[in-house]
Amino acid sequence: MMVIGLSAGCGGDEPTDGEVDAPIAIDADERPPFSFFVTSLETMRLQAGSQDGFGGNIGGLAGADAICQRAATDVGFGDKTWRAFISVTSGPGGGPVHAIDRVGDGPWYDRNGRLIANDKAGLAMTRPAGDTQASVDLVDENGRSLHFFEDAHDIMTGSNPQGMLESSDPASTCSDWTSAVGPGSEGRVRCGHAWPAGSGQHWITAHRLPGCAPGVRTTFTPPGQKGNTVGGQGGWGGLYCFALTP
Repeated sequence: MMVIGLSAGCGGDEPTDGEVDAPIAIDADERPPFSFFVTSLETMRLQAGSQDGFGGNIGGLAGADAICQRAATDVGFGDKTWRAFISVTSGPGGGPVHAIDRVGDGPWYDRNGRLIANDKAGLAMTRPAGDTQASVDLVDENGRSLHFFEDAHDIMTGSNPQGMLESSDPASTCSDWTSAVGPGSEGRVRCGHAWPAGSGQHWITAHRLPGCAPGVRTTFTPPGQKGNTVGGQGGWGGLYCFALTP
């Protein structure tokens, strides 16, 4: 089976304007396992149609899943079903939805074929219980470390350390990921870290975001200059994406 995808370049120059290369063909039978990634700056800018990304309004659960699905498709893995690792206070059935319940049963591997975790118990750790180098340096859909940038580790989750909804207050999830309003959203939404940092070690729940407004910051943030954007402390409102099959 031949899968057609797009290759978003992953080295050298800083990404600009969500540009991608020509379509590539990947033999599905020869691909390494791949079932986990962090959404890259390129794909968030491209899909949002803005250099500032989406902010907290990623279209709810369905919109977040679509972001993951398109990012995976653009690198040749759209034949799998992808889900965003986010929690909401009110899902399709009216009750809360927990990120950990959305990702299948594992195992999960990054774009470089490294084990992230074998099962959900392995995800419910400070860092995923897989390959050590992979777990402390989670990569995007291109297989590129977010250390490509000086500071870009904040990943939106709205979840506690077990991957469950942290708070029943909709403000804790940017109104269940449908709001990109900055004022009033400061310090409400939980995020994880793609790599351990001084401000937090946990990959799911390191600290709270500066706010829900769109915004990108890839350099160190001096104290008092973080604003009220999803990227204000280093990032772009990225998501963790999981495939339901390895």
